[in-house]
Amino acid sequence: MAGSFLKGRFLSLFDYKTEKYIVAKNKTVGVLYRLIQLSLIGYIIGWVFIVKKGYQETDEAIQSSIITKLKGVSVTNTTESGLLVWGPEDYVIPPQGEAVLFVVTNFLETPNQKLGYCAESLKVLDGHCQDDEDCEEGRMVVSGHGMMSGRCLRYDENSTGTCEIYGWCPIERKFKPQEPLLIHAENFTIYIKNFIQFPKFEFSKSNVFETNDHSYLKTCRFDEELHPYCPIFRLGDITRRARHNFHDMATSGGSIGIMIKWDCDLDKGYSHCHPQYHFTRLDVSNMTIVKGFNFRHSRYYQNADGETYRSLFKVYGIRFTIMVHGKAGKFSIVPTAINVGSGLALMGAGAFFCDMVLLYLLKKGDSYRQRKFEAAKGMESTSEDNCVKDRKDAMEQENLTS
Repeated sequence: MAGSFLKGRFLSLFDYKTEKYIVAKNKTVGVLYRLIQLSLIGYIIGWVFIVKKGYQETDEAIQSSIITKLKGVSVTNTTESGLLVWGPEDYVIPPQGEAVLFVVTNFLETPNQKLGYCAESLKVLDGHCQDDEDCEEGRMVVSGHGMMSGRCLRYDENSTGTCEIYGWCPIERKFKPQEPLLIHAENFTIYIKNFIQFPKFEFSKSNVFETNDHSYLKTCRFDEELHPYCPIFRLGDITRRARHNFHDMATSGGSIGIMIKWDCDLDKGYSHCHPQYHFTRLDVSNMTIVKGFNFRHSRYYQNADGETYRSLFKVYGIRFTIMVHGKAGKFSIVPTAINVGSGLALMGAGAFFCDMVLLYLLKKGDSYRQRKFEAAKGMESTSEDNCVKDRKDAMEQENLTS
């Protein structure tokens, strides 16, 4: 008995079981089911496969290198410096050509600073004093320009004085910039050379037009339609594309982001992988106090007597941040199979939803429920009878043997 039972169980593994379908003659549910099917098919074909390219394997780990170079010359004529010619080696910081660079468009110079004693600025609150006791000798002025000497300098008895300091004197004078001094900066050009690589597909490309004409880069300027592969941008055009006025940014400084996006469909070939540029101003705020960009740097000299002095520059300008991102896609059977399987599963969910409507929302749900679910009655008693019969057969077989 045990052998025949196990044999029957083993052979049942090779039985094919199919679902039982019931045709419900209900136009409302039928129309609903077809609408769900069409919607799911449209979603899978239109959104998953056409828009999102669900048949492709993607690589978003883009590897990028940025090289920049500025060109242009401007002239300034100030009381402190006189007539000066500014080249890229003067107004580009840092000059090496990196993904983040600063272009000087305006400046304030404090020339001939020497180490010595002078009054702290009235704008430095920690430097205010009424008498010498407020200026502790040897204490540094917080956010100031040097070390206190112990003396309080006052113009008269009724005014607030400032502590005398030891530092670079005279201290920097304050002013609010009105006009950019490098008036030709709008016509400066920036050369942005970008190399990218998608390691998964061993694909690489650059944003420079591939040509043997060496004069191309000397004459071209970037244009979305005419010269999309010209990597030379005019600074005035960059601020215009960022929807801001160059004159205002050149006066008090600012920060601009240059985004280079690579969206490459490698199934269409090498020529269908193009860089897309987007320009935006980063220091945007409703508060005027946080707008602009500036910093200070010094140039040191020595006179004939070996005495060191310097010129302090507070420079205003535009800080450019170049960011590269993107992805590449190529056909692969794995994502295709996964998305097809997900679509078939969604089709089954549509049938399940229509079953719920038939079973619980329609008036004739009980009739449909009786036909969909069949209860096998008497299974428990039949099983017990079979067990009793098997026991009797075993006893009879044992008696015959003895």
